[in-house]
Amino acid sequence: MPMTPQNPKLAKELVLLLVLATLWGSSYTFIKIGVETIPPVTLIAVRTLIAGAILLAVLRHRHVRLPRDRATWRLFVVQACLNSVIPFTLIAWAEQSVDAGLAVILNSATPIFTFLLTVSITRHEQATARKLFGVVSGLAGICLVIGVEALGGLGESLMAQLAIILATICYAGAAIFSKNFRGLDPAVPAAGSLISGAVILMPVSLIVDRPWGLDPSAASVLALLGLSAFSTALAFTIYFRLVQTLGSVGTTSQAYLRVPIGVAIGIVFLGESLSPTAWIGLTCVILGVIAMTMPRTTQARSA
Repeated sequence: MPMTPQNPKLAKELVLLLVLATLWGSSYTFIKIGVETIPPVTLIAVRTLIAGAILLAVLRHRHVRLPRDRATWRLFVVQACLNSVIPFTLIAWAEQSVDAGLAVILNSATPIFTFLLTVSITRHEQATARKLFGVVSGLAGICLVIGVEALGGLGESLMAQLAIILATICYAGAAIFSKNFRGLDPAVPAAGSLISGAVILMPVSLIVDRPWGLDPSAASVLALLGLSAFSTALAFTIYFRLVQTLGSVGTTSQAYLRVPIGVAIGIVFLGESLSPTAWIGLTCVILGVIAMTMPRTTQARSA
């Protein structure tokens, strides 16, 4: 196939998609280590604060200014709630009792919920048979991962797993809402939403956790720094860029790249393991996400 000017650009975007999947896949392990000695709200408050400060420094170095109009900042606040404040906190709270591997599997269903929200609210995509298969397969996988104890409402980690599902729905809403930032430098909505998230969460942290009395371990502090700099500041910049170049559906397709990466990191560094049912559920989720995000043959040839 001859090399055209578009091919190197597409290859670059796909490499960035893999980098994003790795950054977000590793975030679950960072969170698991962080919440060992840092309360969830404080962990996420500091995460958004550090990441926002890093992006502000990057924007200043590049001589890029944040918008000053209230309308844009209202959009930043909504994006912050959907993409960081609510889901970050829910996942951090859940990982006090849920393994990082299970968290990444449950959270990988973002494209499925993105499609469901699109069909029920924005309605700009058709419900094809392939996509319906993806929804059924993905939701079945989620049920298998959660386990049969969910049927009876039992299990000590059931509420935590449901919290991750709610976080996944928030991410789906954020993927759709992020279309409001087309035309902006990708680092601008990333910085604006993270700063907004920090403003919301820092007072809550001061009231609920009283962080001045905490004694976090060195491992938790390092995990927090890695989570803030790499899995948040850098990842958000790449995310908003890919939303503009690959679209919301294409960008959320990193979910099925993130699953094996996140599970592998949890197994290697945290010594976690998955039950046979969870492995089956993992397969169903991946199949579902692939069915939801794989372009049609004609579209793929055009790309």
